[in-house]
Amino acid sequence: MVDRIAILGGGTGGAVLANDLADRLAAEIDAGDVEVTLVNDGPDHVYKPVWLYVPFGQREPADGRRPLRELVDSRIDLVVDRVTGIDTGARELALRDAAGSLAYDYLAVATGSTLAPAEIPGLEAGGHDYYSESGAVALREELLSMTEGHLVLSVVGTPHMCPAAPLEFVFMADDWFRERGLREDVEITYTYPINRVHGNANIAEWARPLMDERDVGVETFFNAEAVDPDAGTIASMEGTELDYDLLVGVPPHRGVDVVAEADLGDRGWVDVDKHTLEAERAEGVYAIGDAATTGVPKAGSVAHYQAGVVARRIASEVRGRPATATYDGKTLCFIETGMDAASFVEFDYENPPSPAPPSEKLHWSKLAYNEAYWLTARGLL
Repeated sequence: MVDRIAILGGGTGGAVLANDLADRLAAEIDAGDVEVTLVNDGPDHVYKPVWLYVPFGQREPADGRRPLRELVDSRIDLVVDRVTGIDTGARELALRDAAGSLAYDYLAVATGSTLAPAEIPGLEAGGHDYYSESGAVALREELLSMTEGHLVLSVVGTPHMCPAAPLEFVFMADDWFRERGLREDVEITYTYPINRVHGNANIAEWARPLMDERDVGVETFFNAEAVDPDAGTIASMEGTELDYDLLVGVPPHRGVDVVAEADLGDRGWVDVDKHTLEAERAEGVYAIGDAATTGVPKAGSVAHYQAGVVARRIASEVRGRPATATYDGKTLCFIETGMDAASFVEFDYENPPSPAPPSEKLHWSKLAYNEAYWLTARGLL
């Protein structure tokens, strides 16, 4: 009997998991006892943290893409197709283009996040984002043409990918405009939906003084309700209204429809045990990265660490052994604090973050990691 492992999604979590399984179960795969199939809806692997640098002219969109086949071990069957249905009872995946269905014994959902700006009236027409390739490119043109006025960064939806990225953007924008001699003519305001500048209290306590020092205006308890592109305003549910000349919005995030339709969780996320990463509503299903509701940030490092846990658990199950590997909530993140300085945080379920003092060394460490990321995706780091 062949054990069939399917991985849905070829982002960080899916690619790292596939390569980990290829290495861990190499003997079983070579013997024909295990098959690992990675299904992705496009031929490329996308490294989304690159988009933060595109608006400032520090990266090009091509820097964030590689052919998935070049990153994934040759033992892995790569299927470029869209999954249109998940039948957790029959343990089958329906595919848009392929005839028939893909059967599995173990399924790992690594479908990531999708952007849902249409949930906020006017946001698509009136705002820009750097959470997508097209958004980052369009925002680059807007920033280059801005010489004065009011820049508003509004965190509209939480949770969202890379929770530190909104802070990074305003810190980088502040520095970028200063370097160009325009900062006195450009007002910057940051909004956040709760009563602090970040979801994590420790990071918020660290970040707020930096924002004050740099004259970044802050509006908390600002839950964006509507954008009026013609008037150049963004209004909150609390009754606050801000004028803007350039609006950068972090739009609401959702999971994917096929996950929601499979009733694995709400809004396209998969409800999981936060330690084992097993789905709570289906047998033989795991979820990692953004797709998993573990309470930790939706960040690439999380997907990486979770992929290792799921690989060990599936390998144990395939070999008829108890699955004992667990995820401890480990997360690490570099936080840019300007164009040439950064901080660093590392934390888990038990230990809160304590951001390091910003330094040029940490900035270059982040850039070095971005360059080395492709080795991580290949399972080499």
